[in-house]
Amino acid sequence: MLNRAKSFIRDLRRDDSGLALIEFALSLPIFTGLGMYGTEVAYLAIVNMEISQAALNLADNASRLGQTQNNVSSVSIKESDIQTAFAGLKLQTGSFDLLSNGRVILSSLERNSQGGQWIHWQRCLGVKNVQSQYGAEGKGSTGTAFAGMGDAGEEIQAQPNTAVMYVEVSYDYKGLFGDMFTKNVMLYQKAAHNIRDDRNLSGGLVNDVGTTQQTCDKYSAN
Repeated sequence: MLNRAKSFIRDLRRDDSGLALIEFALSLPIFTGLGMYGTEVAYLAIVNMEISQAALNLADNASRLGQTQNNVSSVSIKESDIQTAFAGLKLQTGSFDLLSNGRVILSSLERNSQGGQWIHWQRCLGVKNVQSQYGAEGKGSTGTAFAGMGDAGEEIQAQPNTAVMYVEVSYDYKGLFGDMFTKNVMLYQKAAHNIRDDRNLSGGLVNDVGTTQQTCDKYSAN
């Protein structure tokens, strides 16, 4: 019996038929974790890129508002024009539900009567309670203290008789695997475009009959 037991132990020690399976079992959690982490990082990069594209497209679309009004030389922008631009944004960002998890702020940066920069009007969409980093509608309406919108020392400024459509997008990113690999973070992107044609800037936005003003005191995805 003792000899048989010794023989079995010796044979078992020499047996390597399950070695690959054991190595695979030991390494599987490591490679699974690395794969999940890579997926999380890639998805975060994709969402951040899509938010950047959304900001660029909204600024571009807002800069083109009024181009179809060929019967006047200096067009006035209406609230319904802003709603149309926001509708396009909603379609573009539906895949990651931007407006239910973030905020979009569209500002018209212009020059005031003293030659300074000011935010003539501002419209917002989205449920997130966040304000523009540069101030609310009316900021800089008088004087020259307001430097413009953008990074400190590199502010964008509107030239005389024109306007800059400035967009800020904030989004609460939630990880694919919760907070296992990345904590929930707020993504922020901005973009700006100078308006393409002559506009009647004096009156700001024209309030269409029956059109809801998407002012920045409202927090809605619609």
